[in-house]
Amino acid sequence: MENDAYKTITKPSEEVLFKDKNSKFFGYAFPVKTEEDIKQHLEDLKKQHHQARHWCYAYQIGTETIAYRANDDGEPNNSAGMPIYGQIQSFEVTNILIVVVRYFGGVKLGVGGLINAYKTGAQLALEASKIVTRTINKTFLITFDYKNMNKVMRVIKEKNLKVINQKLELDCQITISVRKKDASTIFEIFENIYEVNIKSLSI
Repeated sequence: MENDAYKTITKPSEEVLFKDKNSKFFGYAFPVKTEEDIKQHLEDLKKQHHQARHWCYAYQIGTETIAYRANDDGEPNNSAGMPIYGQIQSFEVTNILIVVVRYFGGVKLGVGGLINAYKTGAQLALEASKIVTRTINKTFLITFDYKNMNKVMRVIKEKNLKVINQKLELDCQITISVRKKDASTIFEIFENIYEVNIKSLSI
């Protein structure tokens, strides 16, 4: 995978179910961008499965700076959250939350059994998800006088650049999105066009 691309999911997975010795493990994967999103999904699942015993989860958010967390939610240490997080790593996805909800079936599974059940629940949720590759993009604002419109448009067309929005009046503004690995080349091209200004809007 190139360093300016990442894999993620765009919509929640279907609910999956793994059973072991009467315990039921329901697995879910959600696309998330913020900790707020994560909190919301967990609250919704706790309402939906209010009789469950454990809502174990792991998430990873970010592309260049990564934040992640694994939560055992009352299961023995590292028997739930980390096996779920291990699947996030093995599928190489980010901006994702995976929750495995457990209904206890009366028979203890032991730590090995739990690790396997949570890992499988997470794996099934990921297999039920549509994983897509996205690129990390930089955003630039190009400003120029109307008379220089053709010069700017020629580059946009030649380089097949994605225009996010444009204001074409006497003084024109076009916002473009450029894949990270091409960003400095594109920046230089516009910087070298007489009477055209470009600045980076990316954080």
